[in-house]
Amino acid sequence: MEAIKNSAIKIQNIGFKYPGQPVHCFSNLNLEVISGDKFGLFGPNGAGKTTLMNCMIGLLSIDEGSILIEGRKLKENRKEAIRSIGIVPQDFSFYQELTPLQNLEFFGAWAGLAKLELKMKSMELLSLLELENVKNRQIIKLSGGMKRRVNLAIGVLNNPSILFLDEPTVGVDIQTRHIIINYLKELNSKGTTLIYTSHQLSEAEELCDRVALIDKGKIIAVDRLEVLFKKYHEKNLEDLYLKFTGKYYDVV
Repeated sequence: MEAIKNSAIKIQNIGFKYPGQPVHCFSNLNLEVISGDKFGLFGPNGAGKTTLMNCMIGLLSIDEGSILIEGRKLKENRKEAIRSIGIVPQDFSFYQELTPLQNLEFFGAWAGLAKLELKMKSMELLSLLELENVKNRQIIKLSGGMKRRVNLAIGVLNNPSILFLDEPTVGVDIQTRHIIINYLKELNSKGTTLIYTSHQLSEAEELCDRVALIDKGKIIAVDRLEVLFKKYHEKNLEDLYLKFTGKYYDVV
């Protein structure tokens, strides 16, 4: 008998529009991400994926419906719900004049980690992401790939059970992409739910088990990749995306 799987994120009939905007970005939208998923969210520019992710992490407040984070309603239990969330934004979220170690110490303290726990976690992340040799060098002097790895390290400092990733490998070299993707797979193998968006669709196929395609504020397809490929007679995510949206995915 198959075990019942819990929801990491459950979106129920939500609607949202920006202040002063006459039309909703989306209305009556439903989506579920199962705990332990490697889940990809994809859509053309302006489709609503960034807005939807910002609603899921509590940066934007929905107008109707509900979002549950591991069974807790985000609107009523925001502080408790977001404790389980980690965020790796596309834009760098650190202080360039500080070192990787100083950034980890600062953001770890801000997240409430005890000194000993923070020290151990920082050393672990610097090692896993191959940043030990530059841990005391100002970030402004580091390569783009190293900066991406620091960005990721900060996002997982609080040991999140759900990790949101927005273009985590944009602009990096092959070595850094390999380090980041392998680390994310390792995180997921230990139970962390990944919610990922990227313009690298070949990378998405390697990382994601389930995907949702969004266009014009509506979820137009959602399932495991192999199920979607078989159902719609496509061999890769790019062709599947093109079939549903009629658009080529913008590469950044």
